[in-house]
Amino acid sequence: METIHLDSMITLGKFLKYKNIIGTGGEAKWFLSEHEVFLNGEPENRRGKKLHDGDELVIAGVGEYKFKYPVQ
Repeated sequence: METIHLDSMITLGKFLKYKNIIGTGGEAKWFLSEHEVFLNGEPENRRGKKLHDGDELVIAGVGEYKFKYPVQ
């Protein structure tokens, strides 16, 4: 599982673009409808879903990620 260190909260759609899983933000809705995506063990398909500190994201066939934000 890859740990993702970010300075601020990010949405699922922005994360997909950040990791170059999709080319543009407009592809997020399509990507999420065509791939199995799990956030903390639950299916997730909302591109605007905010990813919080400690969240675990699994994208079938792509990768597994854990989010870590700095202490504020």
